Amino acid sequence: MPGGACDFVRDVAVWYPLRVIMRILGVPKEDEPKMLKLTQEFFDPDDPDIKRSGGNKNLAETVAEFGRYFGALTAEQRKNPTSDVASIIANAEIGGKPIADHQALSYYIIIATAGHDTTSSTTAGGLLALMENPEQLARLQADPTLLPGAVDEMTRWVTPVKHFFRTATQDYTLRGETICAGDTLMMCYPSANRDEEIFESPFAFDITRSPNRHIAFGYGPHVCLGQHLAKMEVRIFFEELLARVGSFELAGDPAWVQANFVSGLKRMPIQYKTAMGG
Repeated sequence: MPGGACDFVRDVAVWYPLRVIMRILGVPKEDEPKMLKLTQEFFDPDDPDIKRSGGNKNLAETVAEFGRYFGALTAEQRKNPTSDVASIIANAEIGGKPIADHQALSYYIIIATAGHDTTSSTTAGGLLALMENPEQLARLQADPTLLPGAVDEMTRWVTPVKHFFRTATQDYTLRGETICAGDTLMMCYPSANRDEEIFESPFAFDITRSPNRHIAFGYGPHVCLGQHLAKMEVRIFFEELLARVGSFELAGDPAWVQANFVSGLKRMPIQYKTAMGG
């Protein structure tokens, strides 16, 4: 069987969800590398392989570059509206007045960053988990109907968003500890997604895990708006990948982004062989 080698993160995983969300947003294909670079700088400003030079001004410079790009896009979309999301944002009105520039930029950035980075992290981390657990990969190859559950387990396993801070709105006692209104709390999602009280064998990767009550997409009013798109993307990706590739193996050590907010793999060299008829 023919095959090959690649860095699965750099050559494959980052581009697929990026293409999807940029087409929805209305960013031209030729600008996708720029959006990828800015997104990585936005989420991972301290990683030596990703960060800009300039010390503590890294994030501010990245946001400023986003602003310049989407400012020009807004001006174009107001002159020549289209049917994509960028045009909807650019021409939105609040109280009969055009949306403020800083509000429009906030919408652009949240869509242009969160719309693909976490999905690519789940895709890459999911494949790594399958390679590290070959019996799970074999089960999935033998029965692709297990993919929806496998996607949830990949998401739980990787948990691309590592934490968020929230402010308590009222006093509350949790297991003898008092949380006071106004207290700032850090929610550690990887810890929650390996909670022994919720998950049986939480440190095992199990594509048939059911129920799978992970909170990688958040919960309640803060739940991820794009979760259904993300799940669909990962499911379809692995449907197509497993139909074409028969085996995978690491061809070097994988490396993780040095970040504690949103992060995933940044390198994963693999070797692969195509499936019969793939």
